[in-house]
Amino acid sequence: MFRLVNINERAAFEYDGSWYDLAELSGDTMLADPLVAVARHRELHALYGRCASEPSGGRVVDAALGAPVSQPRQVFGIGLNYQDHAGESGAPLPPAPLTFTKFPSCIAGPTADVPLSGDMVDWEVEIVAVIGDDASHVATDDAWGVVAGLTLGQDISDRAVQLTGVPPQFCLGKSFANYGPIGPALVSIDAFADPDDLALWCDVAGERMQAARTSQLIFSIPTLVAYVSSICRLYPGDLIFTGTPSGVGMARGRYLAPGETIVSGADIIGELHNPCVAGTGPLAT
Repeated sequence: MFRLVNINERAAFEYDGSWYDLAELSGDTMLADPLVAVARHRELHALYGRCASEPSGGRVVDAALGAPVSQPRQVFGIGLNYQDHAGESGAPLPPAPLTFTKFPSCIAGPTADVPLSGDMVDWEVEIVAVIGDDASHVATDDAWGVVAGLTLGQDISDRAVQLTGVPPQFCLGKSFANYGPIGPALVSIDAFADPDDLALWCDVAGERMQAARTSQLIFSIPTLVAYVSSICRLYPGDLIFTGTPSGVGMARGRYLAPGETIVSGADIIGELHNPCVAGTGPLAT
């Protein structure tokens, strides 16, 4: 197993509360690049064992963590992938994964500020699958084999932008700066007792808003990888936000406000702590 983190835009392991620079640990300067590390995910299992006998770079709690994959080539989002969320949205269950894009420029680290673009900005906690291989037309039964690991994400959404017009368009409303915080670590699949059944949750301003398990997904992570790869070629570091459970702000009539903090969590992976700050809205038309 391994836990991959980003320290000052360099790939590192998190081990027993400390971090270890991959390039220094391995003697391979190429592994300083987080995307290279993801592409070589099969090598990382053996390398992770060296942490126990090597000096660390410091404690993780004292480090400023970036997104474990900070420059993905492609970022896919999946809508209405929990039955209870489809219900609260008043939408029928999708016959196939409802797929949209978040532009990669929205990806941010686990403690990044979220500049609010308006007064209808919403939270959506999600497990994020990180692709580890160049892959296309992957069979469902083989899909876990091309996943480097899992991380946690927030699909922050400006509902006013997302739902403007008929039909609505999702991509821009979900792609403002820092609207895709992920982390705190990319965790290899073998670290989970059952990667198809993870608990995840979201608190806003100290109030529990969302809580679910990925066993409740309508389309499982292997199904999503197989489906997306049947249409788009996938590359190491690509992200698939796998969907959010019920409890989003739009269904509650309650949105994010400056001064609030979004705390998102998941089994084994850890937590995101993202403060909300005043931002700049889109250009009026």
